[in-house]
Amino acid sequence: MEQSLPLFMAYIGLAFMLTLACIGSAMGVTISGNATIGALKKNPDIFGSSMILTALPSTQGLYGFAAFFLTLSKLKEITALTLGNGLAIFAVGLALGFVGLFSAFYQSKICANGVVEMSNGQDVFGKTLILAVFPELYAILAFAAAFLALPA
Repeated sequence: MEQSLPLFMAYIGLAFMLTLACIGSAMGVTISGNATIGALKKNPDIFGSSMILTALPSTQGLYGFAAFFLTLSKLKEITALTLGNGLAIFAVGLALGFVGLFSAFYQSKICANGVVEMSNGQDVFGKTLILAVFPELYAILAFAAAFLALPA
């Protein structure tokens, strides 16, 4: 019984980590994808560039999955999980999950705007890609911080 609460907290954190980041990616890819479908009606030649911008918000889900997998491996190495360790994994999962959720959502808005302007004949693919990397940076920082904050 004493070990169950820390383990429960850790697994809830893992669930947040994976679920929220993947929801963000699914929302982001959908938003960018919808913009791409509309833009292709106007200019079918932008499919390749649009596909790259549409796929960009999917990386947050990958960060959530990679962190989930690595944290789960670390969790299995811990012989005596304390309440502090369980809460630390919970906090890490919550933080990474929410950063992944919001960064994918806002990144998709940048990507969608770039796709729309490409359909209008503007050469903004490279600039859109550069601007879309800014929200990505915060997902990468959250991914890196997740491992710095994990218990030893």
